Amino acid sequence: MNDGTARKVSLTDLEEYFSEDYIHFAGVINPPEVCDRQAGLVWNLLSLAQGSAVLELGCGYGRIANRLAEKGAQVVGVDISPILLKKAEADAAERGINVEYVLGDMRSLPWRDRFDAAFLWYTTFGYFDDADNEGVLREAASSLRKGGCLLIDNHNRIQSLRHKFPICDVARRNDDLRIDIYSNDVLSDRQNLERIIIRDGHVRRTHLSYRQYGFSEYVRMLRSAGFKSVEAYSEEGEAFTCDSSRLVIVAHK
Repeated sequence: MNDGTARKVSLTDLEEYFSEDYIHFAGVINPPEVCDRQAGLVWNLLSLAQGSAVLELGCGYGRIANRLAEKGAQVVGVDISPILLKKAEADAAERGINVEYVLGDMRSLPWRDRFDAAFLWYTTFGYFDDADNEGVLREAASSLRKGGCLLIDNHNRIQSLRHKFPICDVARRNDDLRIDIYSNDVLSDRQNLERIIIRDGHVRRTHLSYRQYGFSEYVRMLRSAGFKSVEAYSEEGEAFTCDSSRLVIVAHK
């Protein structure tokens, strides 16, 4: 019986999930041309320009942050994973750019009124319970200057609910496999992911869970956090519909 009690995600879960195994399959999941296109979309939706101060929460290995820096933005990236941040810094050095990478928790940020824009990309929002998720939005709002923008990219919950679960996705790099098994908890509105890594003769398992919000919920939370207007777009920056695979939110402070 499903009583709506969802498995909670801890910082340990996040650190184990966003490990060197995550980087190992990164190029298969998000090849350079995909990263280039997504960075361009973030740039356009946030109306960035040369010198814009930008904060990425959950920046991972810097695949978007470093590309925005190459375009001329002044970028700060925050992540909970030292392994991913080390990779991000190495990539920035290779590209000859300067990005400030900070090890930290997006629920507690040290900046106030510093940035022109902030964003959470690639299902980086929703890891925590509702109270902490809303805390992330308040922290993001506080870090932005008046008139600043926040972008959030997540699954479209409406489309996700149409799928028959569980769903299994497999990624392969040479002889190594990454197997993702998704399940949907309709009572808690969370999507759960069990990941199995088969690599170098070893098997490792990790877990991730994230809350899926609809547009009206985003509007309520973002207005409560201090944003004046909230817009919805599809995965390519076009009009959002129930058939869009992604829900991309842009909120203005």
